[in-house]
Amino acid sequence: MGRGKIEIKRIDNSTNRQVTFSKRRNGIMKKAREINVLCDAEVSLIVFSSTGKLAEFISPNSTLIKILDKYQTTSGRKLWDAKHEYLKSEVDRVKKENDSMQIELRHLKGEDLTSLNPKELIPIEEALSNGLSRVREKQSEVVKVMKKNGRMLEEENKRLNYILLKTQQMDIEGNGRELENEYHQNTRDYPSQMPFSFRVQPIQPNLQENK
Repeated sequence: MGRGKIEIKRIDNSTNRQVTFSKRRNGIMKKAREINVLCDAEVSLIVFSSTGKLAEFISPNSTLIKILDKYQTTSGRKLWDAKHEYLKSEVDRVKKENDSMQIELRHLKGEDLTSLNPKELIPIEEALSNGLSRVREKQSEVVKVMKKNGRMLEEENKRLNYILLKTQQMDIEGNGRELENEYHQNTRDYPSQMPFSFRVQPIQPNLQENK
């Protein structure tokens, strides 16, 4: 007894829908691989599940971009909008500019010059000469700044040495004044410490003269 015909419509049960998706996905992937191997056909198969999971098969000897470009050329349908076409041309332009700059940089470094004629060497010589002049100007500016900073440091060093010298002199003078004050203090205290016999007696008036 044969299997009944299945009505093609959305499966409401989420579990049955997921099981059916997995089985049919594997089946269509298998068919894509078989037709690629058996018939040497270029195949690109992309499947997204309802949850957004990606499954794909692309012929091993090809790429998705290559197949899409071939499809666009063959069918006449535009897969890329004007913005994408502009972006591609912009990328190509930047790539060409980068290649040109790389060649120019090698020439400025003195590389790959054998293929250039004398006329082509003139702008390279001018560019090197201008660059050398700017380097010398920058070097001169740096030297001036270094000399200026050196003079400032020298003046600051002199100022600090002067302050240090004055501070040391003030300390010495301060110690001298302390010794002088100590000497005067000892001198004032010395008579009171002398023996009584050596003390100078104050002059008393002669009392007998008043008799």
